[in-house]
Amino acid sequence: MTSRMKIVRSLVKTAALANVPKHIDHFSKFSPSPLSMKQFLDFGLTNACERTSFVFLRQELPVRLSNIMKEINLLPDRLRTTPSVQLVQSWYIQSLMEILEFLDKNPDDQEVLETFVEVLELIRNRHNEVVPTMAQGVIEYKDAFGQQGANNDHNIQYFLDRFYTSRISIRMLINMHTLVFYGNTNPAHPNNIGCIDSICDVTEVARDAYESAKMLCEQYYLGAPELELRQINANNTREPIHISYIPSHLYHMLFELFKNSMRATIENHEASRTLPPIKVMVALGREDLSITMSDSGGGVPFRKTERLFSYMYSTAPRPTFGEKHRAPLAGFGYGLPISRLYARYFQGDLQLYSMEGYGTDAVIHLKALSTDSVERLPVFNKTALRNYKLSLEADDWCIPSREPLDLAVYRTSK
Repeated sequence: MTSRMKIVRSLVKTAALANVPKHIDHFSKFSPSPLSMKQFLDFGLTNACERTSFVFLRQELPVRLSNIMKEINLLPDRLRTTPSVQLVQSWYIQSLMEILEFLDKNPDDQEVLETFVEVLELIRNRHNEVVPTMAQGVIEYKDAFGQQGANNDHNIQYFLDRFYTSRISIRMLINMHTLVFYGNTNPAHPNNIGCIDSICDVTEVARDAYESAKMLCEQYYLGAPELELRQINANNTREPIHISYIPSHLYHMLFELFKNSMRATIENHEASRTLPPIKVMVALGREDLSITMSDSGGGVPFRKTERLFSYMYSTAPRPTFGEKHRAPLAGFGYGLPISRLYARYFQGDLQLYSMEGYGTDAVIHLKALSTDSVERLPVFNKTALRNYKLSLEADDWCIPSREPLDLAVYRTSK
């Protein structure tokens, strides 16, 4: 009887796997439904209904998963077939199948709701290593095939920006549901609604990120630059700056910027007895919350600035995948690109302005109002398809050669 059950289960699983492409095709025809920070807060504060959230998520999560899974199939074959990318793809297929099992379940059954939360937590844990695993896939691809040209680089950059944004949004939905209905209230942060702090203290998060980066820096370099932090609340000069935001997202961005600034500052002042401070200014206006971080780390050449956001480029030594003792201020080189995606996720941005020979200013722009902070989500459609088929043609501006033109040749010919 046991062997029969195993055979039946195996056949059911095989049949379900065979239907996955159909499900992906079906759900990818729908556009994801972006939510605003205010909608998240209002639902958590006044309309928190687990049944409603369940009904929404069992439809919305397959839509978000399927939209990005369609794009995985558009990657260059040599990248898509690497072991690491195949592993990531299998995780997404498994997660999609698990959520689809709830489509015909009764939302009024409390046992169903509790099982759904268990599955969501399982999916979240399964996807914990998606970023480094996908990064390892890119390394495997580069090691095996080398540089494959500007077109492939463009496609990979375009895909990874969208893929990681989709991952951020899926984790946001899962975290909000599990924390609102099954999370414990944190006495230190009573204003948290799920993973959102309705009165997030921006300068406090900045100090926390600085202290964490400082601790790592001191372990590695035996020293760290000091912090000079100022804030300007243009709406009320007497009040500290608070916005509705996800503290973990803000912390991630600031921690990454502090790490980069500290590393650059120390390496640029090796011969000096003192280190110039890292200066941070937080400013709140009617529409924007802006954070500027300025260092004296020597800067980077202007032509290399955009490379800092490329998944195919890193100034840090390459880590070994799964390495537990990697250099604390280094990694896959994904820190800045992922940080920019966190900023852009709720309609903000992260920009770098560097002065080679002096230092770099990093600026984070966020929306000041929760109504303006709306999810920025990738959609699989004809426009996205065209981007993968984009052919980078010859530039319609003159490209200067590396060597200056020798005008003497022209004079002698005359």
